[in-house]
Amino acid sequence: MAIFNKIIITIGTIITIPLVIALFLKKDYAVERSIAIHKPVYEVFAYIKLLKNQNNYSKWATMDPSMAKAYTGTDGTVGFVSAWVSNNEEVGTGEQEIIKIIENERVDFQLRFIKPFEATEAAYITTTAVAPNQTEVTWGFKGHMTYPTNIWLLFLDFEKMIGTDLEIGLKNLKEVLE
Repeated sequence: MAIFNKIIITIGTIITIPLVIALFLKKDYAVERSIAIHKPVYEVFAYIKLLKNQNNYSKWATMDPSMAKAYTGTDGTVGFVSAWVSNNEEVGTGEQEIIKIIENERVDFQLRFIKPFEATEAAYITTTAVAPNQTEVTWGFKGHMTYPTNIWLLFLDFEKMIGTDLEIGLKNLKEVLE
């Protein structure tokens, strides 16, 4: 009986410790990357506000050439939705909607992931005129993990995982626009 009690206490401790740790961990994370593009802000913004153009520079859009894509609404306007379905688990199934546009400054998106996991996250792209023919483009992503799944923030490096993909996308964008 004493061995059984020790086993139960050990199992209880193994389960309880991560739950207690998760209580004190952050639940939100944010990643952003920037690049300078040698074009006027209005040209850069006119290109990036069109979600379909992400097919030309986003790393995620190019990971599965056979993914199915569907569009709803008028591209470059609030309410436009770009949806995708892929058998590649790194791409999955989901949709992205333009939720706010500040002309020549910022586009906000809502990302709705369906497979391989369900989540709704925020993303944005901003443009800032650095000089008449130079624009700083910043691409950002904000995420949230509820308790107790936020324990994964100890093990997942979103800064590296997402940041690297954002950098690739921004380099591709620079190449396309310059």
